[in-house]
Amino acid sequence: MDKRKINWLILLFTIVYTVGAGIYFLSIGNYEFLLYVGILGVLIVSMIFLHKKFKFSSWVLFGSSLWGILHMLGGGLYIKGTRLYNYILFDLYSGEIPGMQILKYDQFMHFYTYVVMTFILFYIIKNYLKKDANWKVIFAILILASVGVGSMNEIIEFIPVVFFDNTGVGGYHNTLLDIIFNTLGAIVGVIWLNWKRKLV
Repeated sequence: MDKRKINWLILLFTIVYTVGAGIYFLSIGNYEFLLYVGILGVLIVSMIFLHKKFKFSSWVLFGSSLWGILHMLGGGLYIKGTRLYNYILFDLYSGEIPGMQILKYDQFMHFYTYVVMTFILFYIIKNYLKKDANWKVIFAILILASVGVGSMNEIIEFIPVVFFDNTGVGGYHNTLLDIIFNTLGAIVGVIWLNWKRKLV
């Protein structure tokens, strides 16, 4: 199938599930995730404009779209009475401190998100690099930039805490674990890029 058609299908899929998620969260009165639906809408528009300029691959676009639907499922799907974002995928560690359970769906999502984010940032900056650029430095910058975006995400997650009495954002330990998994995702993204491009 033509790449352009694939990209349009990815966009259509993203719009459909975003609208569906918005209708669902509005119907159940989940205003926290209704806010996230609005943010997702802004991100979709942003990706459209960025794609026109930087020509992301279909895999990057699909990876971004997959993030969106996984995020919506995290807030709307329940397994045995537990919201998916709080669901423990693998019980690698369960301490006595609240929020220190590993590995939760939320942590997997932070890891996955910043693998994708690293690729997005790579597509953006590669157009401005010289042929003799030091890729070890570039990859270090990519990790730091991706983690920087992650800190913005934590600020966005803080907004519902301010405005809503009951959220699934979690406390201090949850925030630090989010940052750790963001960083791990960025590192894996860079390793993947290096392996794919054999630049270093």
